[in-house]
Amino acid sequence: MPDPAAITEAAARIAPHIRRTPLLDPGGGAFGVPVVLKLELLQHAGSFKPRGAFNRILSAAAPEAGVIAASGGNHGAAVAFAARALGLHAEIFIPEITGAAKRARIVSFGATVTQTGATYAEALAASRVRQTQTGALEIHAYDHADVIAGQGTLGRELEQDALGLTHVLVATGGGGLIGGVAAWYAGRAQVISVEPEACPALHAALAAGRPVAAPVGGIAADSLGARQVGELMFRIAQRHVAGAVLVPDEAIRQAQAWLWDRCRLVAEPGGATALAALLCGAFTPPAGARIGVVVCGANTDPATVT
Repeated sequence: MPDPAAITEAAARIAPHIRRTPLLDPGGGAFGVPVVLKLELLQHAGSFKPRGAFNRILSAAAPEAGVIAASGGNHGAAVAFAARALGLHAEIFIPEITGAAKRARIVSFGATVTQTGATYAEALAASRVRQTQTGALEIHAYDHADVIAGQGTLGRELEQDALGLTHVLVATGGGGLIGGVAAWYAGRAQVISVEPEACPALHAALAAGRPVAAPVGGIAADSLGARQVGELMFRIAQRHVAGAVLVPDEAIRQAQAWLWDRCRLVAEPGGATALAALLCGAFTPPAGARIGVVVCGANTDPATVT
């Protein structure tokens, strides 16, 4: 499993290719305890995903066929961005639920896009059929050690730039981001998973004691709509994720509106999901807490959040 040493190696490997994203103190005492936002929505391609994509590609020897991935949108954009930067061809499979804005984003980075299947799981299956035909390097969205280690570099940055956090709130889909962040902190802060009620993959897995199929729906399904969490991240979650909470779609919409109104930030639904837990009370900070919230994606139509 990825550990802090692997994450430190990943940070050195990908440093020339990613942005070190800033922190923002939203101010105003809105939460009763200190809160900082990790603005990963300002990352290249509009989400945290290039961290894992670059680390996976740079840790392997990409064949002449290039790279291939399945994605709800953000991972596809990240793989396409990374492939273009490294002079590789990218082929991306996305499901029907992926919106036009995310599809256009992927295409803008020069990738070949195939839109097929109702869900991410179906797009993944189609991509794997194609991979056997081309021999391209698969860049899994979340269930690969190099991808998780790359995402863990976000946690490493957060700890360096925001000393003394007691809790870190992370939105969860397939679990690559929270797996990497939890692997980095390894209990030094309580890492809390936040999922939409309509996409409760990690919540269901923790209750069952293993990854299980979960519903996929709601406004954040294009970024957090994994049918089940990855095997690798689940082992990390069992050790190092302190809790998992669910939030309704309305709370996610309110978090998007709050980020625009208070901070002039346009976050997609999945990007605002972690903050929604604070705003709606799904997570209540204990006295003395110092909270970090990852705002992890911005790939949406700005008109939908104002």
